[in-house]
Amino acid sequence: MTRDGARTVAASVSLAMPGHLIRRLHQVSTLVFHRHVQAAGHDITPVQFAALDALAHNPEIDQKGLAELVAKDRATLGTVVERLEQKGLVTRRVSPDDKRARVLALTPEGEALLAKLLPVVIALQKDILPGLDDDEYRQFVALASKVSAAASAERR
Repeated sequence: MTRDGARTVAASVSLAMPGHLIRRLHQVSTLVFHRHVQAAGHDITPVQFAALDALAHNPEIDQKGLAELVAKDRATLGTVVERLEQKGLVTRRVSPDDKRARVLALTPEGEALLAKLLPVVIALQKDILPGLDDDEYRQFVALASKVSAAASAERR
């Protein structure tokens, strides 16, 4: 307490730890994504966008493969795919190679939405990391990519 009775707030050591900072940046990233996408008149989550984008580059991939690409567990991705299917953005059918697997593809509506969203999502990237100049931004992306790749390799 200070002399006037006000509480002094000390920063916790944990608030400067990478885990907390990464969690905080994830919150900021999600908030910025939703604001920009909703302002553009669309209702889609970051994970749904990632799934659409991955499907555009990997047509006819199965759900397991898509889960790996977007770094989500299969149960979570199943729910994401179900919502995208309900929105008419994705089709899901039995794999001709493995009757237990489901292959996915974008519908024409999914392709059209992705084409509209891609410029919006590209434009919002700098807003996720305010306060960084261009060199710092590139350095952050390079370091985050390096850590992400190393973490992915460890999980295998």
